[in-house]
Amino acid sequence: MIKIIKLSEQYFGLFLISGLALGLIYPANTSFLLPLLKPFLMVMLFLVFLKTDVPQVFQKMKNYRQAIFLALMYMVAIPVLFFLAVNLFNQELAVGILLLTAMPAGAASPALTDIVKGNTALSTSIVITTSVIAPFTVPLLIWALTIEDFSIDPWLIFMDLAMLIFLPMAASQFFKRYFPIMIGKSSHLFTSVNVILLSLMVYAVMGSQRETILNNPLKIFWQCGFLYIVFILLHVIGFLMGYKEDKEGKIATTIGAAYMNNGMAIVLAAIYFSPSILLLLVLSEIPWNTLLVPFRKIIRKRVCDATIL
Repeated sequence: MIKIIKLSEQYFGLFLISGLALGLIYPANTSFLLPLLKPFLMVMLFLVFLKTDVPQVFQKMKNYRQAIFLALMYMVAIPVLFFLAVNLFNQELAVGILLLTAMPAGAASPALTDIVKGNTALSTSIVITTSVIAPFTVPLLIWALTIEDFSIDPWLIFMDLAMLIFLPMAASQFFKRYFPIMIGKSSHLFTSVNVILLSLMVYAVMGSQRETILNNPLKIFWQCGFLYIVFILLHVIGFLMGYKEDKEGKIATTIGAAYMNNGMAIVLAAIYFSPSILLLLVLSEIPWNTLLVPFRKIIRKRVCDATIL
């Protein structure tokens, strides 16, 4: 079992893709796993915060202008921009994209940034900042932008997000203070456990939408294509947001923009939104899980070209 856990970190992409495939082929336990999506997400955030010195991250965020700029871009400007653009031709699709892009940076962002050789400290600060303000910005955006057909209570979303984020954060700081030896001995397994939990979440939500996906291949095909365009644009926007940063900083801002916490979006969609919006967010797992490799190759090519010049 320990060997499988360690392999999950090394081959995280394979584990996530396997979750997608198994959900479509053999969705045997999805009814059991679906109620566990919220606890799984809280455990994942708890483990991320255990590996993060939250107070120290805040102390190191001395560049307040940068923090405010990035927070406003990630949590307000990008979601509003994509919502208004997509809403011109499809209202329900626009709501799904709003929910997706309004999420904080993914808990795996620092690990993904490290894989692409980016600035993990900046990536961690982005995760913390966007996570802290998400309970306020997400309900506000949904209340301000969505139309009456989507009568969602922003207060309920605020309470759910606050519980999902602040409870694991507070619990992690408590455990770090009173059980430091135990945490030190097991910290090398945290990322691997998160990969396994994320794979189970992907398996559960993909399995829950199996019939819809298999019965509407054309719709799924164009929605996946549309999501790839959205994620590619997010990579470009994220890279441009780091115009004042070096290469490592640009990688961090790109990861923060393009690799949002879509697991959190899936949980919220499963609770508050229609099955079609949930399906869109489930499909977002496909570009989320497959675009890191080409992004890493593009970054390496840029570095090689710059070296030659």
